[in-house]
Amino acid sequence: MSTVATKETEDRSFTAPRAEDLAALLVAKDRPPRPSALSASLTFGWRAMLKIKHVPEQLFDVTAFPVMMVLMYTYLFGGALAGSVDAYIQFLLPGILVMSVVMITMYTGVAINTDIDKGVFDRFRTLPIWRPAPMVGYLLGDVVRYFIASVVMLTVGVVIGYRPDGGATGILLGIALLMLFSFAFSWIWTMFGLMLRSEKSVMGVSMMVIFPLTFLSNVFVDPRTMPGWLQAFVNNSPVTHLATAVRELMAGSWPAADFAWTLGWSAAFVLVFGAVTMRLYNRK
Repeated sequence: MSTVATKETEDRSFTAPRAEDLAALLVAKDRPPRPSALSASLTFGWRAMLKIKHVPEQLFDVTAFPVMMVLMYTYLFGGALAGSVDAYIQFLLPGILVMSVVMITMYTGVAINTDIDKGVFDRFRTLPIWRPAPMVGYLLGDVVRYFIASVVMLTVGVVIGYRPDGGATGILLGIALLMLFSFAFSWIWTMFGLMLRSEKSVMGVSMMVIFPLTFLSNVFVDPRTMPGWLQAFVNNSPVTHLATAVRELMAGSWPAADFAWTLGWSAAFVLVFGAVTMRLYNRK
């Protein structure tokens, strides 16, 4: 009996901690530091790479598609436009490289739209991170895909006769410029991914924008053979400036004007469409 009475006395004397005391205890503990903008962006970029690991079919557009583009256009137009495949591949490969990578960028918007439908972005917005980090992470992950596509296409081109006079330096500079432009250009599709309601809508609108922009350029032929009104558009197209810069860099020349134009277009895409994207993201 005495033991039971003692326990009852101890139970009555116990006082539960107040909510204010618990809150003060939690605040007093050291919290982990907030991740930097670079760290958060790289983390989301790694997330994009892990998605490829779990769904390797996503690499189809950066492996099989570029090979098909190189072989199809080289052997289809080579004899008719340049007299031989060997002569045409020297002009075509840098241009078709630009065209293929730029076309692949539209899948960024599709991936973002899919994650929005799944509710993933609602979780991202609750995290104490740099606000643009999820978007930048998507684009950083896609830059790796663009690089894979570039390596695949250059390898196929060398096998069928492409010989860059610029050597390794020219190739690396050309690819670096292409990666920079593609990163900036992808902000257009992030905007559409947030703006449109379905994956099919994003794909349809992207096709309507990207097909005229890539085909109406100097990727396949010299613009001097085109009508005057079409030359005016082609000569001022961002894809034309990029294709010319990459072509000249890989040929061992220094295209100062087209290089500067490409950098200017890239900055404009980030400033305009990056700002619109973040506005849509904050209001979504």
